[in-house]
Amino acid sequence: MAKGGLPGGFGGANMNNLIKQAQKMQKDMEDMQKELETKTFEATAGGGAVTARANGKNEVLEIKIKPEVVDEDDIEMLEDLVLTAVNQALKKAQDETSAGMKKVTGGMGIPGMF
Repeated sequence: MAKGGLPGGFGGANMNNLIKQAQKMQKDMEDMQKELETKTFEATAGGGAVTARANGKNEVLEIKIKPEVVDEDDIEMLEDLVLTAVNQALKKAQDETSAGMKKVTGGMGIPGMF
């Protein structure tokens, strides 16, 4: 063990730098999360027949359905289009969240983080 410090060179000055970096990373992550929560993500299905909008908190905000695709004899097709549009909008939100976290953490892959 190094004299007056921790093994592996984690002495006083190095530990202070590590703490400062962790605090900056935490603030950057909080800022990014707040920014993502204000963004909306949109996806369509069926050539624009169904549109879904979600936010960065993975909440579905809106679903629009063009009247001409409503066919009471084929509700299953409409359900599939809605499901597809919603899942695509949520995936866009998740992808941007993951990309933002990698940018903030430098791709460290911290377990439990998005």
